[in-house]
Amino acid sequence: MTAIHELGALELWRLLHARQLSAVQVAEHFLDRIARLDHANAFVHVDAELALERAGTADAAADRTGIIHGLPFADKDLTPRAGQPASMGSRWLEGTIADETHPVAQVLDDGGGVVLGRTAAPEFGFAGYTRSALHGATTLPGHPGLHAGGSSGGAAAAVAQGLLPFAPGSDGGGSIRIPAATCGLVGLKPTRGRIPAQGGVGVVGGLATAGAIARSVIDVALLTDALIGRVNGVTAHPLALRAPERDDGSLLAAAMRGQGRFRIAVLTGGTPWDASDDIRIAPEADDALAAAVRALEAVGHEVGEVALPDASGDLGVPGVAGYPAAFTDLWRGGAATIPIPREQRHLLEPLARWIIDTSDGLTAGGLARAQLWATEYERRVLAAFAPWDAVLTPTTALTPRPLDWYPADDGEADFRAQVLHTPHTSFVNLTGLPAISLPVHQTDAGLPMGVQLIGRPGEEATLLAIGRQLERRIPWTQRVVDRMAP
Repeated sequence: MTAIHELGALELWRLLHARQLSAVQVAEHFLDRIARLDHANAFVHVDAELALERAGTADAAADRTGIIHGLPFADKDLTPRAGQPASMGSRWLEGTIADETHPVAQVLDDGGGVVLGRTAAPEFGFAGYTRSALHGATTLPGHPGLHAGGSSGGAAAAVAQGLLPFAPGSDGGGSIRIPAATCGLVGLKPTRGRIPAQGGVGVVGGLATAGAIARSVIDVALLTDALIGRVNGVTAHPLALRAPERDDGSLLAAAMRGQGRFRIAVLTGGTPWDASDDIRIAPEADDALAAAVRALEAVGHEVGEVALPDASGDLGVPGVAGYPAAFTDLWRGGAATIPIPREQRHLLEPLARWIIDTSDGLTAGGLARAQLWATEYERRVLAAFAPWDAVLTPTTALTPRPLDWYPADDGEADFRAQVLHTPHTSFVNLTGLPAISLPVHQTDAGLPMGVQLIGRPGEEATLLAIGRQLERRIPWTQRVVDRMAP
């Protein structure tokens, strides 16, 4: 008999809906696994009492049609939930308890989900790996000397260990796609504005959006539908910006069909960081790209090439040296909203302290120019990509990184090391496009390597359809199950 943790989220939902499993039974199973098997440090807090209370309520409900009714999930440690710890991975906030529940947590509650606890994140989510002085390092399951990626590293490590069937995350520069690729999972960053609860709207730079991590494309689609939070088929957008919706409104349906023939371009022309950093693409990343191209051509897609628009100049915005300067200033602009008094900054780790300290020198004019540059670059990228249904890149340029790869005592050097690892992810946030990471390859050493498919605005359904087609040819879901402890 298949164990509960080996079942996909949609399979679990069907069994719960048919009353062949109870939500309490499912919650107890995963809580037990978390207590025994979280060797990667995926969870920073578990609330079994709350989880079983929520599960009992789900079992008692007459209506079991909630989109994730009875399914367990965990909040990322950057997502506040009333009455729960709210450290944001920072010693500065150690012991803080949240007063309010974030809309992302609320929409998953409203969809019938059962929250088990909180997954690890680096301080304020600033890193593309998951390590904090408060909670330690989250490692790649089965490889304790390697990072799990970040900043949604706890979410990915939890799914990869079979501690959750899927997990929500957030992505401001690659923070869903990086850990998904590192842990051999599927990760979807939706279009800016697609997730009403956290879609990048109303924050500096419009970079960060909520998204989903799971073993399979279908389960990622299911959780993304829950994050969108439609009521009677209608999405309640709290702000005017919304993503176009040309499909039937169900990403799960598009993923399950997995149909269509598309025009897909491999990205050429380097990365946006080439002007500031010595970017090297590892052979393993090239192997992943080649594996994806072979599978796409075998399915019948047209595969070509598209050049990334030049990101090195001012693009008509005087005072901006190019992409590295513009993105870093937008990143600093977001950091400037963290209300930490200067006299308490000694509590911050070097990366967060460097970003926040340097944000002090960011003027209103400098931030405005960075945003203008980003808007112009977005126009150029969308124009270049427009003839293609999707654009293909490596997700990470390098294999999963050793624990000592990111300097622990120099914030700027830490940032530069992150750029070398993941030079293809952040420009997707800057342009607001949707992207999915797919674990198409495994190295000779058994390490996962992923590719990134970037889509047109609002066309997550296309990315999911392509991903499902590749999933039928490449057994990545079974690879994750095979690596799980019984």
